Amino acid sequence: MNEQFDLLIDSYLANKVGIAPGFLTAALSTGLQQNIFQLQRDGLMTAAGIGNEPIKDAGQKMRSDKIYWLDKEHDNVFENEFLQRAEDFIEHLNRTCYAGINAYEFHYAVYGEGNFYKRHKDRFKNDDNRKYSLITYLNENWLDKDGGQLQVYENDAVQEILPCSQTAVLFKSDETEHAVSTANRSRMSITGWLKRI
Repeated sequence: MNEQFDLLIDSYLANKVGIAPGFLTAALSTGLQQNIFQLQRDGLMTAAGIGNEPIKDAGQKMRSDKIYWLDKEHDNVFENEFLQRAEDFIEHLNRTCYAGINAYEFHYAVYGEGNFYKRHKDRFKNDDNRKYSLITYLNENWLDKDGGQLQVYENDAVQEILPCSQTAVLFKSDETEHAVSTANRSRMSITGWLKRI
C-alpha cells in the first residue's frame, strides 16, 4: 500500500496539498461510515469547538460540524484499522522525508446539510505541535452539487477538492488556509493531525 503513501507525499511536495485516492480500502471506508451512523444513533457526536481554550466557539460562528475522537481504547475494529493505516503512513513519512512525527490525533467529522467551516489554519496560537493535517473522506458518489468541498487557499487562488470516499488529503497545519463550503447533504470524514511533541 506504499503506492498511496508515495502519491500523497509526492503530490504534497509538488503542490503543497497532497491528494491520494484509494488511501483507504472500500471495506474500511464503509466500516467507518457504519461507525458514524451508530455514533449518531447513540447521540455521541458532539458540536466541534474552535481552539484549545476552555471557552470555545459557543455560538458556532466558525464551524458547524459534529465530531467524535478516535481512540484505540474503543477496541473498534475499523477505528483500529484506520489508526494502524495512519501509523504506517507516519512511519513511511518519517523514513522518506525525516518528518520527525511522533504523535497524532484523529476524529470523525460530520457536516449535516447546511453545515460549514470558515477559512482557517489548523495550528493553535499557543501550541505548535500540529505539523501536518490529514483528512480522509468517507462519502460515496459525491457530486459538485452536494457542496462540502475542501477549499484550499494559496495567494489569490482557491483549489476545491471533492470529499470523495477513500481519498486522503495532506497539508501543513501552520501554513495552509482552508475552509469547508456549505454541505448540501451529510458529509463524513476523519480529520486529524500528525504531531511532533
